[in-house]
Amino acid sequence: MKFTLGIEEEYQVIDPESRELISHQQQIVSEAAKVLNDQVKAEMHQAVVEVGTNICGDIQDARREIKHLRKSISQIANDLGYQIGAAGTHPFSKWQTQLITPNPRYDEIVSELQDTARSNLIFGLHVHVGIEDKSLALHITNAMRYFLPHLYALSTNSPFWEGRNTGFKSFRSKIFDKFPRTGIPGVFENLSDYENYVNLLVKTNCIDNPKKIWWDIRIHPFFPTLEVRICDVPMTVEETLCIAALIQALVAKLYKLKSQNLNFITYHRALINENKWRAGRYGLDGRMIDFGKECEVDTRVLMEELLDFVDEVVDDLGSRKEIDYVREIMKNGTGADRQLAVFEETKDLTKVVDYIVEQTTAGI
Repeated sequence: MKFTLGIEEEYQVIDPESRELISHQQQIVSEAAKVLNDQVKAEMHQAVVEVGTNICGDIQDARREIKHLRKSISQIANDLGYQIGAAGTHPFSKWQTQLITPNPRYDEIVSELQDTARSNLIFGLHVHVGIEDKSLALHITNAMRYFLPHLYALSTNSPFWEGRNTGFKSFRSKIFDKFPRTGIPGVFENLSDYENYVNLLVKTNCIDNPKKIWWDIRIHPFFPTLEVRICDVPMTVEETLCIAALIQALVAKLYKLKSQNLNFITYHRALINENKWRAGRYGLDGRMIDFGKECEVDTRVLMEELLDFVDEVVDDLGSRKEIDYVREIMKNGTGADRQLAVFEETKDLTKVVDYIVEQTTAGI
């Protein structure tokens, strides 16, 4: 089975003078659309640009696409007098001053969700893995829930919020938690169980379509994909590719187990949430719970166990180089660790923004 990839990244639009987030009045999107077509789109806040790869056959395809997208958007932004940065939150901009993109869909979301929507000034990474069979996608989604905190810890890249060191390695999900239908989903026994849930929400006017289910992992409502949404947007291309490759490898491994009539244990959402909390607070430097052993284990040790778990599928996927980059992240720190190190050295959040901007196009 071929597990195709699709990657979406959300970038910050930054004023080079003030280093604040700035509305680009969709100029970047308009210009980029001329060369990237529908691979670039506006988001709810005007200081956000979202890009998405085409369907990628493997991680090498994804590498070409992500490098091309980051390079193109960065150059277009520069030509228009802006910069772009990849981090889960901006270190000091305030949401109250940011403009909302005029659009009936966004107007409706703001009308319903009010300040939870207006304050949702965050930047994520969404990774799609192609699975045609929705029942199979649901089975794998149920099992993948366990690994979401591992992926989250690896992606942490939002330690600052509105000029404060939050004490979290990822504050982004704390902001998003205010939305309904977010976080770790529960287990659905089968596809009809899931579809009954969605239909009930539509019937009772909770949602008008299943895209308003914003869980950390979901079966995509319109594409034949499983979508992982828990991660902060990583600062560098290599980090994005590493995390995308790891997600793809986890799907391939869980599929392999199922095809051998083996099941991965599904754990209660409340337990997985304990690990998600720790991942957001401490990143790679904390401890998470090993539910099988019923004890705390250093997150870095669990990362090594995760690499062992997926090892047998990595070479078939052609992603060993990208998967091995997990150890580089463990050595050099996540985006959050590196942002905090710059601030520790300079005591200047504008220098942190400069570092984010520089790292966003590093190696391209």
